[in-house]
Formats: sequence, structure tokens, C-alpha cells
Amino acid sequence: MNTDLIADYQQRVAAATQKAAEQEKLINQYALLRLLVFTLFLIGIYFSVDAGSVALFLTITAVLAVAFNWLVRRQNVFERDKIYYESYRAVNQNELDNDAHRTNIYDNGARFTDDKHYYTADLDIYGKGSLFELINRAATPAGNRTLSLWLSAPDKKETILIAQEAVKELAGKNNWRLDMQARLLFVLGQDEQQIPRLLSYLKMPVAFDDEKWLRIYSRIVPFLSVGLLIAAVFFTEARYAAAVLLAINGRLVLSRNQIVEKADLIAGRIGKGLNSYAEVFKEIENETFTSVYGKQLAGMIHRDKGKPISYQVRALARLINNLNQRLNMFVSMVLNGLFIWNIRQVMAIEDWKRDNHHDIEQAFSAIAGFEAVISLAALQINNPDWAIPKIADGPNYTLTAKDIAHPLIRKSTRVANSYELNDTRKIDIITGSNMAGKSTFLRTLGINTVLALAGAPVCAQSMTVSVVQLFSYMRIKDSLNESTSTFKAELDRLQMLLKAVEQQPNIFFLIDEMLRGTNSVDKYLGSKAVIEKLIGQQGVGLVATHDLQLAKLEDEHPKYVRNFYFDIQVINGEMLFDYKLKPGECKTFNASLLLERIGIFASPPAP
Repeated sequence: MNTDLIADYQQRVAAATQKAAEQEKLINQYALLRLLVFTLFLIGIYFSVDAGSVALFLTITAVLAVAFNWLVRRQNVFERDKIYYESYRAVNQNELDNDAHRTNIYDNGARFTDDKHYYTADLDIYGKGSLFELINRAATPAGNRTLSLWLSAPDKKETILIAQEAVKELAGKNNWRLDMQARLLFVLGQDEQQIPRLLSYLKMPVAFDDEKWLRIYSRIVPFLSVGLLIAAVFFTEARYAAAVLLAINGRLVLSRNQIVEKADLIAGRIGKGLNSYAEVFKEIENETFTSVYGKQLAGMIHRDKGKPISYQVRALARLINNLNQRLNMFVSMVLNGLFIWNIRQVMAIEDWKRDNHHDIEQAFSAIAGFEAVISLAALQINNPDWAIPKIADGPNYTLTAKDIAHPLIRKSTRVANSYELNDTRKIDIITGSNMAGKSTFLRTLGINTVLALAGAPVCAQSMTVSVVQLFSYMRIKDSLNESTSTFKAELDRLQMLLKAVEQQPNIFFLIDEMLRGTNSVDKYLGSKAVIEKLIGQQGVGLVATHDLQLAKLEDEHPKYVRNFYFDIQVINGEMLFDYKLKPGECKTFNASLLLERIGIFASPPAP
């Protein structure tokens, strides 16, 4: 991240901190005003009782109730703005922390870890210190899943190019990107099944057995209740009628309580969150997109007829919050007694579901899509020197890169290399000393290919790659639970690789030191046999090894096998690594020198 961008994030953090403090001050002021209004209400009660005037009491109550309600609404606005500015500060601070410490307030994707996946475990795609942790900016579970799908499997070239176009567009909308992240930050830490449960509930109609007459009665009862209450002020008989009506209404609500509880169990906990989602939908509705994918996602939210999604979601939030009034016992008694409140709100929610449930699911899917693009766009924004790769055509394989480096290694320490596999089929054997860079280079090509095929920028000056299916053989582990030895695990992985190369036309493999779990003779013979079988299947990829004998395969298959190596220089007993890929086979090794350094001699001293 360059200094100008760091300064920009720091300025945003400072401005958001100041705005949040201003909102906190207003909240405290309005809290005092609410206390003042309540005090005036108590004083009003005293004077009304002292004067024996019901009219004075009703007047004071009405005026102060309006004032109190207005203060509550204003304070709610300030509280909402304070939360927004705190969230905006958090997402900008996260960009600074992500650059400085590689931390991230968003999920690291550990849940998507799969040791049997073709490449994600070996290439550090998920988990602590992973690619997902570096780039993820998705707060919603659906957004996390969408991003993980993009990183777990390549799509068609056309789809990748569409994703690239969308990433470029959002990389130019940094203000909008940060605003969206701030508005969605509230989702972190929430129940992940909240939205899926809501969507299921919206598809499931709920009806009262006697709904037809309840609808008629629900329209009449407010006028009837208010009329009787007014009459009760002047006529004693009306007070008895009002009491009977309140009892009937209460019994009516209580007898339907099971349906109300069911609605509240699913929808009741998300009312406040829906208002926040409505703000997110509104921001999408108000933004103009030119990329194909951006317009496609926005189209999932825009409606040709009727009110926009943001309005409808806010309306549902209002209905759910109205239903939540029942949680206050005193308010519930009054509202249900006068207006059969619970029944009215459940029926209103059912009306909303009938008219809108078809649109709401795809609207939430659009948010997930935007979050995935935002994650990749943030990578481009924070690394403007990274390249947007070209996606190659052709029946053969292309993976060419200039100054390609590992994105998880800090810029100050990572070493870039260039590599060329241009519209051909080759197996490259990489030999070299311990710690010289063989494994890192394989992972560098792999992880950047994952980024490229997801539509993201890559950590390179330039890159061109075919749409390939990666397959890695690197971190082979035994398993006590499955009674699997390291050697058996290696055989299983090799069998999976050979089957994949045989059945899929676009496998690109990355093999790091085959058959470590057996003796050196079998290791060489087995590795040679595997490579020759891969040559016979026209397999394409790289094999890193310490075994120099495998480099001789270039002599046997000069048109198919190429040799590369990483070496060291030993000067005055010191090992110097340049981590640079070179053509040919390695001649310098360092195992004996490393053993000597820990007090173990590779060969006995001379007598």
C-alpha cells in the first residue's frame, strides 16, 4: 500500500471518529431533553389532579407524548448515525491494520478448509494467514460463500472476464465500497442462519383458520375501541362496554397466540437488522454501474413496477418492529385490548410476504455478489501495482508471468521471478537446495493462478494464464483417525492426481517432493514412474525435488521435460540465497552444511 493511500485511510479514520463523537454528544443532549419532558409530564399529572380536570390531563399528555415521540425519533437517528460512523472508522482502520499486520476483522474462511480439495489446503487459500484472510471484505455468510466459490474452482473464460470488469469498476468506486462495508459491518457476529430462516419463513404462508372475518373485524375494531373510550369519558355505561370489548379482544389475541409466537420466533429477531439491510439496498439502487456483472447484480434489486426493494424491506422491518411491541407487557395489553395488535401485524406481514417474497431472496443474493467483487476490488485498490492478468485461449497450456511473487509474503521481503509456459505442454522439474525457494515458487504460481481465475489482480508485473484446474501435491499428512500412514496418504493423493489428469482436460499440477514416506531408492523409482506416466497422459505442471536423478528425464524426453533450479552460494561458510529461478539443474546442495551447524556431521571426520 502506497503512502498516499495510507494517508487517505488515516484521514477517513480521523473524520469518522470526529463524526461519531459529535453524534454521541447529540444523543446525550436529547436524552436530557427526554428526561425533561418526562418530568414535565409528572408535573402535569400533579396539576391535573389538583385541578380535577380530565381535559387538562388529556391535553398535557397528548402534547408531551408528541414531543417525547419526536425526541425519541431524533435520538434514534443520531444513534444510527453514530453506529454508521463507528463502522466506517472500523473498516478504514481494518485496511491499515491489514496492510501493517495482516490482520482482518472479517472471516478467514477456516470453515471452507478441505484437506482433500485439489489445491486449497496446499496453497493456503483458507484459514489463519491465508489468501482468504488477506482479501475477504464480506460480512454476510452468503458473501463469504460466494467468495469461497470463486477461489475454489475456475469458471469459464467469459465469466472470469466479466468478473475482472466488475473488479475494475468497483476499484474506481472506493468511497462507495467503503460505505457498503460500513453499512454491512453490523452482520459480523450475528446468527448466520438469521437470513436463511427469514427467507424460508417468507416462502411459507401462515394463515388463521378464521382469517376472513378477522380481517373484517380488524378494520372495525380501532374505530369501535376509540369510540367507546371517548364515550366512557362522558357516560358510565360506555365504560362497562369498553371493558367488555377489551376483554373480548384480549381473549381473541390470546387464542391465536401460537401463530403469533411462530411468526415472532423467526422474524422478530431481525427487525432492526432489516432496516440496516434496507440502507444497503438503497445505496445499490442509487449507484450507477457500467460493468456487465455490476448491472446484473443491481438488476436483481431494481424493480420494474412498485416500490423499490429498499422501501419494501424497510416496510417489513416496520411491521416486524410493530409486532415486537408485544414484548412490552403494558404496551401489549393496551394495543391488543384496543386494536387486536398482534393479529393485525401478523396479517400485515402475510400480506407483505405474498407481494414481495419472490424479490427478496435474489436481492440478498445480489449483496453477496457485491461483497465478493468488493473483496477483490479492495485488493486492487490497496495494490495498484498488481496486474490484471490476461486469460489465454488455445488447446494447450499458457502460464507466463513477469516478476511474479507470493501475495502473502510482505513486499519488503518477497522475491519475484519470471516464468514462461506459452501455449504448449511441458513438465518442468525444479531441483535445488533446502530452503532455496522451490516450494515457495510452486505456491507462488498456484496462488496467483487462483487469483487470476477468480477475476482478481495478481502479484506480478504481468501474467497470462489459461483456464486450468489446479492440482497440488505438497502437504501430505498422515491421519490417525483414518489409520492412514504418510506413505499411504501420498499414494492416495497420487492416485487422485493421475485420475484427474486422465479424466479432466485442463489439469495443471504442482508437485513438491514426491514419496517422502519411503526409502530413497523406491522414492526415485516411484517418482520417475509417476512423471513418465504423466508424460504419457500429456500432463502439464511442475515437480520440485531434491533428487537430481529426476533431472535426467530431460535427456530422455527433451521435447517434454524442462529443468530449472534454485541454488545457493557458500562464501566463507555462509549460505547466501537469491531465491531466483534459473534454467538447468542444480549443482550446489546445503544439507551437510546445515547438519554441521546443529552439531551433526554428514560424514565422519578423517582418522
